[in-house]
Amino acid sequence: MATKIPAAQKRLFMNVFVCKNCGSKIRADPRKIILGKIKCRKCKKRAFRAIRKK
Repeated sequence: MATKIPAAQKRLFMNVFVCKNCGSKIRADPRKIILGKIKCRKCKKRAFRAIRKK
């Protein structure tokens, strides 16, 4: 089984969120996501979830 590289894990999953409506990924500060200051680039909604780790 391969070991996970911490730098790669951080790059792929840290501060990455997925739009609940259209599924596009966006990298943003979690505080701004919670406050609703970030909008989706494609559908302009403010509903995001954290990206799932594989």
